[in-house]
Amino acid sequence: MTTIFALLAVGAGACIALQASANGTLGRFLDSRVYAAFFSICGTCVVTFTAMLAARPAAPSWEAVRTAPWWAWVGGPLGLMVVAAGAFLTRELGAALFIALVVGGQLLCSLVLDHYALMGLQEQPVTPGRLLGAALVVAGVLCIKYL
Repeated sequence: MTTIFALLAVGAGACIALQASANGTLGRFLDSRVYAAFFSICGTCVVTFTAMLAARPAAPSWEAVRTAPWWAWVGGPLGLMVVAAGAFLTRELGAALFIALVVGGQLLCSLVLDHYALMGLQEQPVTPGRLLGAALVVAGVLCIKYL
């Protein structure tokens, strides 16, 4: 099962690269990166709404909504920032460098989240191996940028 999850995560990474490139191109055609981000989010809403109509999931209880921690609600605004970053930065940086920098940022933030067990995660301490992995990702970013 871990292999399937890993392949799905790789597919999600490919989607991020495709999304950033598509949003950058849309921004160029519309002559507006803000509208490119807006239409991308609209597309996300339409697809999610359609999936919810098809799946008909049970609504969460009011108690679950009320008791969720504040930081559990930041996914949407953070997703908008990722979409907007793709629309604004992919054309200037290129898809490979943009994604390398995004992955580097994700990895460094994830190490902190895991190490301190933040946002409901289980503690996974930073180890020399994890630090080496992060350093290799940073080295990869530098190779993509300068070599």
